[in-house]
Amino acid sequence: MASIGKIARRSFLFGAVAIAGGAAFGAWYVTKPAPNPLKPGEGEAALNPFVFITPDGIHLIAPRAEMGQGTHTTWAALIAEELDVTLDQVTVLHGPPAQAYYNSALMSEALNTKGYDDSAFQHAMAQMMGNLGKVLSLQVTGGSTAMKDGYERMRVAGAGAREMLKAAAADRLGVSVRDLKTENGTVIAPDGTALPYTDLALEAAEQDTPDITLRPRSDWTILGASQPRIDVPAKSTGTATFAMDLRLPGMKFASVRMSPRRGTMTRLDGRDALKLPGVEKVVDLGDGFAVIATNTWLALQALDAVDVTWGDDTPYPPETTDIFASIEAAFDTNLDSTFRDDGDASTLPEGAQEITAEYRAPFLAHATMEPMTATAWFDGPKLRIWSGNQGPTLVRDGCAAEAGMDPEDVILETTLMGGGFGRRGELDFSILATRVAKAVPGTPVQVTWSREEDMTHDFYRPGAIARLRGGVKEGKAVLLDANISAPSVTSSAMNRWLGFAPAGPDRAITDGFFNVPYGIENMRVRGWRADAQPPMGFWRSVGASHNGFFLDGFIDEMAHAAGQDPMQFRMDLTRDEWEPAYTVLETVKDMSGWTGQTPKGVGRGVAFVYSFGAPVAMVIEVQDQDGLIRLTNAWIAADLGVALDPGIIEAQLTGGMAFGLSAAIGEEITFEQGVVQQENFFDQEHLRMAMMPPVTVQILENQERLAGVGEPGTPPAAPALANAIFDLTGERVRELPLNKRFDFYGV
Repeated sequence: MASIGKIARRSFLFGAVAIAGGAAFGAWYVTKPAPNPLKPGEGEAALNPFVFITPDGIHLIAPRAEMGQGTHTTWAALIAEELDVTLDQVTVLHGPPAQAYYNSALMSEALNTKGYDDSAFQHAMAQMMGNLGKVLSLQVTGGSTAMKDGYERMRVAGAGAREMLKAAAADRLGVSVRDLKTENGTVIAPDGTALPYTDLALEAAEQDTPDITLRPRSDWTILGASQPRIDVPAKSTGTATFAMDLRLPGMKFASVRMSPRRGTMTRLDGRDALKLPGVEKVVDLGDGFAVIATNTWLALQALDAVDVTWGDDTPYPPETTDIFASIEAAFDTNLDSTFRDDGDASTLPEGAQEITAEYRAPFLAHATMEPMTATAWFDGPKLRIWSGNQGPTLVRDGCAAEAGMDPEDVILETTLMGGGFGRRGELDFSILATRVAKAVPGTPVQVTWSREEDMTHDFYRPGAIARLRGGVKEGKAVLLDANISAPSVTSSAMNRWLGFAPAGPDRAITDGFFNVPYGIENMRVRGWRADAQPPMGFWRSVGASHNGFFLDGFIDEMAHAAGQDPMQFRMDLTRDEWEPAYTVLETVKDMSGWTGQTPKGVGRGVAFVYSFGAPVAMVIEVQDQDGLIRLTNAWIAADLGVALDPGIIEAQLTGGMAFGLSAAIGEEITFEQGVVQQENFFDQEHLRMAMMPPVTVQILENQERLAGVGEPGTPPAAPALANAIFDLTGERVRELPLNKRFDFYGV
């Protein structure tokens, strides 16, 4: 296949308007279309930015990262459904950094509406807001937006390419396009003549695309059914290429060590390291250093032989207690948002019982299985980067700035990645690889971080505190006043990525709380912005990751104070507020056989969280096993609107729950004299195989719009488990991780 680079060969969208089911949709097509970045070689054709055909076959471009969540499979299925090809007929490639691959759904996630009750106008405005991603060239995988972004765009891409191929066949055969049909990668004429797409591609690329009609769901043959994951064969046979697997002629290997306090380096002496066999260079990086060697192991070992002195400066409070004192102090001064203010939450209704509580959640590391790795190579006038990343355009531009080059002279290839969870949306590991490669121009250098370097220099999920006040009367919730304080993860990340942070309140501080579809007459949710803290980044499910624990732990407290069954209490809160929320609770109740009664030695907890457009209800069952907490069963019900691939959705909900359970049970990041204390997996009680309960998942499709799926399985895990432990032990836990209070089976 020819190189994929910058050109403006053909614009995308097709025709003036694309038509779906008779209604014009083009809200994401604003002003001028982004140019097609694909560069065909001889005999090759780029029908649009997502369909590239060569004599060897059909290639589909998936510009969203594949980090184990099945994105490439479903993204390809969206195109293939309309293109009339099967998944085994196509090769899926990750797209290059390009404006054409902007995320049309990402920016809409920043709108401060509840989401579940959005009007058609609000939804249209959210779609229009999404087009800021084009203006900013935000080619980003995150926010559970990959399928929201691709649901219409990719079907349009497939349908447009199909019609271009049919038009080319009609011209060649001298027949009407209306008389042609497509099937399995061929255009078929009335007389049975079958022309493969590969034979028609060059002629098709010269066609203008007429208006198209997307197929109704009743005609789908790929979407809506579980498909074999296209990335699994290579991963199962060890032939998949992750960033760590890349090998190039003459490649050198390096590792880095940065200031443990993210401060200064006052002295560097690499003479002893250079005496070690295989060590070739020690590179001063300013606030750290790198060792270049003939293999990664040597580079990692040689780091310890470097004589270095670090400064005592720390750009954040040095102790965990100091940091949380700053978060507490924000309650007095820094009101950031009041996204929900229904009724009068300042006054307890007459005759109501008041309940108050304070909840806390710690800072968390991403701790991906594959450590941070990137390869950089100054190849003549070009810089080539191989990096498993979630933001190609941001990485390209950041590396270009580091190299002092035009972004158009940077060639970035995005590899498969062993987990991301938001960590690989950061630019640091790719920029540092570029900085190291500058020391050895003409030589490719693969820079791999140690696990310790990764965890102690992560961009953490913020710590947070919630002060909650509720009221119950006659068995019902009549008041909920929530105050949540946390640093702004959005400001922290956007300043790093774009050089500026959007003005206004940070939705992430209260997301997953202010927009819960609970019908409480008097409900107020206020966010308080704490001063800048250690570097923070987006962690799987972002604000909902801690707000789910705050909200649904406290709702459980209110239910018990009201003398009500916790499941029925939640169902009553959602029944008249939003039916899909009520239905997922009803479904998980039936799935789990919930009766509200548990035998001695058994506890059950329910949680409900609405995040990324998805209402998710979860029940977790625990048992007392010789004084240890054992997780014995879990049930999940989620409404995704449209289940594009049930198998992948089930895996994502299950994996999201496991991720949330791991964090809830034993993960936290703490600081001592400015230094992170957790350096490796053995410093945290990550979920082990013996701790994972059997899981049953049911997917519903009752809500009107497509929801995200990569993250919504995480937020209910902590409250469901904490509520189950309360049912078992009678002890209410309001601070994570849970292993501070309980011992778990399987550790």
